[in-house]
Order: sequence, then structure tokens, then C-alpha cells
Amino acid sequence: MSRHISFGLDTFGDVTVTPSGTPVPHDQVLRDVVAEAVEADRVGVDVFGVGEHHRDDYAISAPDIVLAAIAGQTTTIRLTTSVIVLSSDEPVRIFERFSTLQAISSGRAEMTLGRGSFIESFPLFGYDLKDYERLFEEKLELMRVLLDADASRSPIPWDRGPERVYPPTATPLQAWVAVGGSPESVIRAARLRMPLMLAVIGGAARRFRPFVDLYKRANEEFGQPQAPVGVHSPGLIAPTDAEAQERLYEHWVAGQRRIGAERGWPAPTLEQFTGEINHGALYVGSPETVAAKIADTVRALDLDRFTLKYANGPVAHEHNMETIRLYGEEVIPRVRELLQ
Repeated sequence: MSRHISFGLDTFGDVTVTPSGTPVPHDQVLRDVVAEAVEADRVGVDVFGVGEHHRDDYAISAPDIVLAAIAGQTTTIRLTTSVIVLSSDEPVRIFERFSTLQAISSGRAEMTLGRGSFIESFPLFGYDLKDYERLFEEKLELMRVLLDADASRSPIPWDRGPERVYPPTATPLQAWVAVGGSPESVIRAARLRMPLMLAVIGGAARRFRPFVDLYKRANEEFGQPQAPVGVHSPGLIAPTDAEAQERLYEHWVAGQRRIGAERGWPAPTLEQFTGEINHGALYVGSPETVAAKIADTVRALDLDRFTLKYANGPVAHEHNMETIRLYGEEVIPRVRELLQ
């Protein structure tokens, strides 16, 4: 591949545990996330993302604040969300906050907008779940208006009164749209001229190829340039395959059980775990194993970005740091070699 592929890491601020099994306090988890981002910057990772959640197993509820802290301690890495829950927030306020982050970081900010895979923010902020689809559609449309005005360096017309919002940055913001796999969502991302981020969190990545093709056809039909396509998937890297699987397995099982109890999923099995590693969405193993799988995914889906969710449940902070180091120092260079 001749074009540049960017490689990212992201986290929801998964609450880790101490060696004795005690949950680490949320404030320490947040400080650990900042340290992890600094390490990602040091080892040359292209993008670092944090996701918004409002539940006790994740520490990040205000991604822009966390990213601002990271901006002050890094120099090169791009800063994004994975995702910010647009449906239960206010687009103008999001735009103002991330324009501020863009200024603070000297042009390294971007956003990934989504509905989120959890629904806690809806009752928390007074929204009705029956409006789930409508809220996202309307707010994404408004965000497109804000981004267009930002790119053209013009004031944003505001029909609620005489005031106007003025973008405070010299570098326009970019916003990706996160999609779980519905054709309607893919076409909407193309219609709104936003890069597409596919959340591949179960099953083989290749099954998403029809959505990539649909997105590219939609861009052609809308008469506009092709925009980047990315994938977000979970994983863990260790010196050996066996060590990586051992570090993740019990935490993966616990996470699957908790979410499964909320959503009616069957109990997880070892066969499911190994199947996701060998043929599915888990990028778990040694640097060579993970690099080979990422390279295969990039080729199969013709990607412009691959993002590894390196934090998975209560996996220890020290193991997250090792994943980050190995990803930047060994995996990314190896993937680039494999893609030549």
C-alpha cells in the first residue's frame, strides 16, 4: 500500500485492579490513562483516543478534560474520542470544547462521534430512549454545519438568537463517525462527508468489507472524494502468545459475563475466547502475531487507520503500558513492513 496508514490506541478508562484484586480508584485510573497516553506519544503511536462512559467499570466520563490533560504532556500524538456520545450531548458545546482542545494542542485534536454501546447517558441527562435514532440524526446534522463553518473560517449562523459561534482555531477540526454495522449508518456517514470508524468487537473483520464497499460507493454517488476508513478492535500484546492470552482471559470472561447479564448473552467460553483470537476481533498475542493480524485486517478492509483498544477490563496498568510499548516499538513498524 502506498498511502499512509495511521495507527492508534484507545481506552475507556477501564477500571484496573491491584495485585490483590482490589479495584483501583477512579482518580488513579485517570492519572494512569494520562501516563499511558504519554507513553504512546513517546513510542510513536499516531493517535490516542478516550471513550465516554457513565458507569462504574469505566473512569472516563469527560473525554475532553482527559484529552486536555494529555495535550499538556505530549507533543506529536493526535487526540481523539472513542467515542463521545453525541446523542446525549449538545453539538455546539462539543464543538466549542474540542475547538478549545484543538487550540491547546496546536492542531492535534479530532472527534469520533457515536451513539455509544451503552445507554446510561440517556436517563442521566434527561433523554428518552425512544428518541435514540432521532437525536443522533439531528445532532450529527448540526455538527456537520458547525464543521463546515469551521473549515471555511466563517461565523456560524445561529437561529436561536442574534449571537454567533466563532471558531477559535487556525486548524479545522475533523470528526469521524463510529458505526457498528448498519447500512443506514454507513450511508449517513458518507452523506455527511465524515470519515468512517467501524467498531469491530466480535467476529471476523472481513465480514465488514461490504460496509466499506457501500461507503465508497456512496461517496462516489454523492460526487465527493473518498474519506478515510478505520477500524477499532480490542487486544493485548505481550512478549509471547501464551502470556498475552493468560493476562487477558479471566478479565475478558468477567467483562463478557457482566455485559452478557445486561444484554442476555450466553455465558462466555474458552472456545469463544480462542476463536476470537484466531479468527475474530481480538488482537491478542506476541508483537509478531498481532502485527500479522493487523496487516491482514488493513488489507482486507482497505483501511486508512487501525486503532487497538489496549485496555480491556481490569488488566493491570503495567500490562497496559507494556502493550503500548510493544505496539509502538515493534508492532507498528512490523505492520508497515508487511504492508509494503
